[in-house]
Amino acid sequence: MRFPNSLYPGVLIAFLFFTACKAPIKESATMLIYGGNIYTVDSTQTMVEAVAVKDNTILFAGNLAEAEQFKNDQTQLLNLDGKTMTPGLIEGHGHFMGMGYSELNLDLNNTSSYQEIVDAVAERVKTAAPGEWITGRGWHQSKWKEMPAEMVNGFQTHELLSAVSPNNPVYLGHASGHAGFANAKAMEIAGLMVLSKEGINKFEVEGGEVIRDAMGRPTGIFNELAQNLITKHIPENTPLKDIQAFEMAVAACHRNGITGFHDAGIGRETIALYEEMKAQDKMKIRMYGMLSGGDTALLNEWYKKGPMIDPDNLVTIRSVKLNCDGALGSRGAWLLESYTDRPGHFGHETLPMNFVEETALNGLKHGFQVCSHAIGDRANREVLDRYELAFAELPQLATDHRFRIEHAQHLHPEDIPRFAQLNVIPAMQAIHMSSDRSWAIDRLGEQRIKEGAYMWQSLLKSGIPIVNGTDVPVEPLNPIASLYASVTRKTLQGTPDGGYEPAEKMTREQALRSYTLDAAYGAFEEDIKGSITVGKLADFTIYDQDLMKVAENELLNTEIVMTIFDGKMVYTKRK
Repeated sequence: MRFPNSLYPGVLIAFLFFTACKAPIKESATMLIYGGNIYTVDSTQTMVEAVAVKDNTILFAGNLAEAEQFKNDQTQLLNLDGKTMTPGLIEGHGHFMGMGYSELNLDLNNTSSYQEIVDAVAERVKTAAPGEWITGRGWHQSKWKEMPAEMVNGFQTHELLSAVSPNNPVYLGHASGHAGFANAKAMEIAGLMVLSKEGINKFEVEGGEVIRDAMGRPTGIFNELAQNLITKHIPENTPLKDIQAFEMAVAACHRNGITGFHDAGIGRETIALYEEMKAQDKMKIRMYGMLSGGDTALLNEWYKKGPMIDPDNLVTIRSVKLNCDGALGSRGAWLLESYTDRPGHFGHETLPMNFVEETALNGLKHGFQVCSHAIGDRANREVLDRYELAFAELPQLATDHRFRIEHAQHLHPEDIPRFAQLNVIPAMQAIHMSSDRSWAIDRLGEQRIKEGAYMWQSLLKSGIPIVNGTDVPVEPLNPIASLYASVTRKTLQGTPDGGYEPAEKMTREQALRSYTLDAAYGAFEEDIKGSITVGKLADFTIYDQDLMKVAENELLNTEIVMTIFDGKMVYTKRK
């Protein structure tokens, strides 16, 4: 710096002294949060009094007096008034657009009988044009309070449904997504109501099953890959409807305190939609997309260009989703021994295991995580075997693969320690235990249930984290229900006393980690989210009561009252 010759030396000395002694300017917070129970999921300080945020990043987490040093006139002050805050919750396995469409189409999740399904369709027929498809999802015959008189292989038949919808094709997805129910009009369009020509069997589908009655006629139930016989005839969604479904799904996430979402199986159209929504500043959720493994052309495209790791952490593509078996509810899960309630039936291998091995090798070579749906004990064993072969073939590329098994619902006891040995992450939706355990024992029998079903604590003790979630729209997105199931192992009605197989309960700390830091780890994102730590993204979920201390019988009543995403309030519950 140059000074005019006339400047007195004393003034110069004073200026230099002032410059040298001036304290560095402290950064200012755009938001200061305090006044409640703040659980950080950070082992260095598990609870703090206050959090300071600058834009979309955590600037400080600690005591309130220190936090206030980051405050200025523009800082937004958020007094929790005794409420509880945690890191933003991450849905570790769901189907984002399916959730949005479940709100646009018939939602059958709360139906408790076949007649309620028929009534819902009859109501929709009143406003549908002749020939218009009626679609929906959410029915589950094992949850009905009463069963229809006519059933085949444990499922209803189409006659009552067809009677109320003679001029509209109807297709209703099972809650699990692994089966569907069609009326006569839909089967007529698919060419399945006419007797097959000699030597041609339209009903034989590898990796699936068309359930038929004693006369050989289709009952309307299409299991696993056989669903395509019907679904290929359903008109594709329009771009406008896609945007509506997307926006409804984002709003549902915010209402439920979800700031991150692992989307389990998406195609190029959905990826394009997400990129468009990001460009329009509508991607108000951190999306971790898994490429649909059923589209080999899509996989090959991505293998060539490599993962897309978003610097804004809004849309990241670095994993592949494989569907290796079905679900217990539809008796599609692939078992080592036959179903207790259907002797001689072992479920379905819905994807050749050599393709799983090939994909595992490609994943290692090209930097993609592999996430395989496996529910039955045989499917889990076969997938672990294929992963192990790939790791052995390319050990130098398998040092931090973080391959996952989605659901890992029923395991042979010998395979439980293999997850930790191979560093394979189980992504398990605790709410499935709550919803399914009461009837799953009919499928597997008592011994298999107790030794290998929903083995959360055994897996955690082996040294491997668990990624939690809901599998929405298979189950409602509500994370409180899944957290409740995690720590109680009870149904949402509070039964049985003590919970099912109580030794496998998670602690509350484990359950919260499974929805935050461990879920972030399952997506290679633990360095930027999952805990309230300086430098991480400012995503938070705020509850009306202390979910870590509230009495067990009150835990399920916990409500999400605020959601903060990217440093901004995106949801406040109306009083």
